[in-house]
Amino acid sequence: MKMTDKAYKNLDFLNSRDARTIRILAEYLEPEKRFREHHIEHTVVFFGSARIEPEGNDIPGMEKYYTAAEELAFKLAEWSKELGKDEKTFSICSGGGPGIMEAANRGASRAGAKSIALNISLAEEQFPNKYATPELSFEFHYFFMRKLWFTYHAKAFVFFPGGFGTLDELFECLTLAQTGKMVKPDLQVLLYDKSYWDKLINFDMLKKMKLISEKDTRFISYFESPEEGLSILKPYLENVIANFDIS
Repeated sequence: MKMTDKAYKNLDFLNSRDARTIRILAEYLEPEKRFREHHIEHTVVFFGSARIEPEGNDIPGMEKYYTAAEELAFKLAEWSKELGKDEKTFSICSGGGPGIMEAANRGASRAGAKSIALNISLAEEQFPNKYATPELSFEFHYFFMRKLWFTYHAKAFVFFPGGFGTLDELFECLTLAQTGKMVKPDLQVLLYDKSYWDKLINFDMLKKMKLISEKDTRFISYFESPEEGLSILKPYLENVIANFDIS
C-alpha cells in the first residue's frame, strides 16, 4: 500500500484492532442493506445442532430431528408463499451451517422459497450449507452481530436438540423476551421433543425456587411433529404479520 492511498483501501488497517468499530458497523450495515433489498421483514428462526445428519449419526435415531426440521421449514415456507405481498410473508432463517441449520434451509429450498443463512467463521463444524438463498447468505466474524440479526426480524424461534451453541441461543432468546428487550406480542419459542428438553432443563424447578416466575415460561411451547408445530405457528404468525406496522 502506498502512504497516499485512501484509508478505506488500507486492508492492513481495516483488519487491525484499531478498525474494529468499522468492522462491527459493516456487519450491521451490509446485512441491513441486503435485507431491505430483498424485502425481508419477518423471519422464523431455526436453531439446533450442527452435528445431526440426515443419516449415519453416531447415535441411532437422531435422524428424526433433521427430518422434522426440514419438514417443518418446508410446510412453513409453502404456507408463507400463499400469504401474498412481501410485508405479509416471512422467510426461514438458520445459522447457515450443517445439521439442523441445513435441514431448515433445505426445507425452504424444497418449497421454492427464499431462506436466510447467518453463518459465522469458526475453526470447526461451521461451514455454509448449499440450500440457502445465495443473496441472503452471510458470513459473520462477530457472534454478537450475528445474534442481532437472528433476533431483529424474528417473529418466532424453533429449537431442536443441540449443544452449547443451541443452549446459548435458547437462553438468550428467553432472556430478551423476559426482560422486554424483544418487544413482540406473545413471542413464540417452540421446542421440539418435550422428552429431550425435560431431561435437559427443569423449568418447573426454577419456578418452584422462585428463580423465574410462571409468566417467564409463557413464551414456550412444545411440539412433537411438524404438523403440530405448524398448527401452533400459523395463527400466531397470521396475527403478528397482519398487525405489523411497516413504517
